[in-house]
Amino acid sequence: MKLKYGKEEILLPLEDKHILKILDLKKQKVLPNPQDKLKELLKNPINSPSLSDLIIQKEAKNILIIVNDITRPTPYRLILPPLLEELQQIGIGRENISFLVATGIHRSNSREEIGEIFGEEISSTYKFVNHNADDPHLKYLGKLRSGNELWVNPLISRADFIITTGVIVPHYFAGFSGGRKSILPGISSRKTIEANHSQMVHPQAYSGNLSANPVHQEMQEAAERVGVDFNLNVVTDEHQEIIEIVAGELLASWLKGVEVCKELYLCPIPQKAEVVITSAGGYPKDINVYQAQKALDNAYQAVKPGGTIILLAQCPEGYGEATFEQWIEEASTPEDITKRLQEKFVLGGHKAYGIARVVKEVEVILISSLPPARVRKLFFVPMENLAQALSYVKDKYGENFQAYILPSGNTVVPKVI
Repeated sequence: MKLKYGKEEILLPLEDKHILKILDLKKQKVLPNPQDKLKELLKNPINSPSLSDLIIQKEAKNILIIVNDITRPTPYRLILPPLLEELQQIGIGRENISFLVATGIHRSNSREEIGEIFGEEISSTYKFVNHNADDPHLKYLGKLRSGNELWVNPLISRADFIITTGVIVPHYFAGFSGGRKSILPGISSRKTIEANHSQMVHPQAYSGNLSANPVHQEMQEAAERVGVDFNLNVVTDEHQEIIEIVAGELLASWLKGVEVCKELYLCPIPQKAEVVITSAGGYPKDINVYQAQKALDNAYQAVKPGGTIILLAQCPEGYGEATFEQWIEEASTPEDITKRLQEKFVLGGHKAYGIARVVKEVEVILISSLPPARVRKLFFVPMENLAQALSYVKDKYGENFQAYILPSGNTVVPKVI
């Protein structure tokens, strides 16, 4: 079989006798005509009047559509045309429709990347704005129940109608992406995001779980405070083919998508293994270490204490985030990072913590484009290719070692049953 690496695929030279199980997405039927399904949903949404009725009721003239950045592969070229067509039929002019890229604390997307994500026609016709979590002019919406202060992008004040869009996949401490994540972290301030993400150490804040998850609960409260008028989310497979589209009232539509996502991405296993071989899932999921860390976290769910994870992630943009890089560079041991996070939660540092809690328990081999010294700073073992890594684990665990293979490590979540 082949594993994704950047924009390429690499052959995994492993005999079947060594493969305990391939932990892949469950096969689901792709929607035969997603645009037709979406057109129907806009007329008959989930737990909501039609999109046109909502806009007419609010007498809305300025529409703000919140969209994902390049790190969240969402099939916008398929789902935006029917939405924009519906808005035009309602009488909303192109000049009254704006797109806000929900970067959270990620870097801004370039004009070329916006064209790549949304297509040249849409990107050149409509106004696109990158959110800036450090913008001094963010809007204050008061305190949330946790005491966290909610600061969001000021464009929401100029909009009469807010539409959130995105893709639903498991998230390593929010439970699932999509829905309310368009607001928090998507268009929130750095301090608001930091306070929310600091709850990632809570025992209920883990991939695939919403029950009593304080990270998710606060995200949902933030979205309700902002006042999202309509939500449009998709569930996709590993090829970005659409399995399901949901649209309507934010929470109800998103939860319906979450149920489909669970069926697709949560993968039951009877027990953990000594070795897990995972790909982050290729570009853009392995664009940097910051993004590829999610695959490490998911692989960790399937490996025994003291076991080995082989992570395949190209990381052409290096570590990927300044604070994360600083924490890694300044740490001598994983314990340094854990202690630092306990003293003060800082965004970017939370990713370093995610790595630290894994490498304290298991060995991680990284196959990437990073220089070996940079890999070792992550407390990983650098190796040049899969053949070298497999030879190493064979020496370590014996000729009859068995491994789980996790081809879509950033999204598939192993779950011991």
